[in-house]
Amino acid sequence: MSASPALQAALAEIATEIDARFDQFLAVPDDPRADLYRAMRHAAIGGGKRLRPLLVHATAQIFGCDRDCIARVGTAIEAIHVYSLIHDDLPAMDDDDMRRGKPTVHKAFDEATAILAGDSLQALAFEILADPATHPDPFVRAELTLDLARAAGPAGMCGGQAMDLGAARAGFDLAMVGRLQALKTGALIATSVEAGAILGRVAPEGRTGLRGYARDIGLAFQIVDDLLDVEGDEAAAGKKLRKDADAGKKTFVSLLGIEPARERSRLLIDQAIAHLRHYGREADLLRDIARFVLERDR
Repeated sequence: MSASPALQAALAEIATEIDARFDQFLAVPDDPRADLYRAMRHAAIGGGKRLRPLLVHATAQIFGCDRDCIARVGTAIEAIHVYSLIHDDLPAMDDDDMRRGKPTVHKAFDEATAILAGDSLQALAFEILADPATHPDPFVRAELTLDLARAAGPAGMCGGQAMDLGAARAGFDLAMVGRLQALKTGALIATSVEAGAILGRVAPEGRTGLRGYARDIGLAFQIVDDLLDVEGDEAAAGKKLRKDADAGKKTFVSLLGIEPARERSRLLIDQAIAHLRHYGREADLLRDIARFVLERDR
């Protein structure tokens, strides 16, 4: 996995911070709920790129935001991401046995516990955002909550997953695959950048460049995912690959071809970095993240 020294340090710091936050929020009680908490911890602690909390951090630090506020918001968004992975892996969805190099939650526990673990992580996300400890301004907390709810629901991630379930039989074209991925993957990436701007009290009209950046890296991220699904190593990925082709789903790679898809991802990353032209060195971490999206190997 290629990353600049500054990005490597940020990735390590954010991973440690998010694990510590989940460890704190998900302390296992000494009662019959213990397995539920253990299942949540199994999914949430250890592993994963922590890209979304990293994007919150990289954006919010441009505006000098409080680090504890940033970490709490990043944890909330990561909780939504982890819940989506738990449910995505269920037999009724993608039916996967491995995630992040270990058994999926429904394999390590059972399906009912996996469903409840996902539901509980979703609830935890909004509990964190609504807590005054996350930000003293209730209007900031309300905007963070509203934006994440929109990104996670039928107009965002869940809507994209619903489209994905019918993708194999629907015969999607390139425009529809782009729409699917903008919802399923891109919406939560976009809200991570948006959250940093909200914490920085940037007016909506002042977020245009950041929104363009988020949109482009979200799409590039999915194209690279499609490339890795074809060319990647399952041991490095920590999950089963080449499932989309086996299921007959259309992807950027199947529709464009490998090299045109790779070139499109490069153009998107160049475009994403260009959206940050009005920022100076304070946005270098966002630029490094964009390059990392392109160069990652899992």
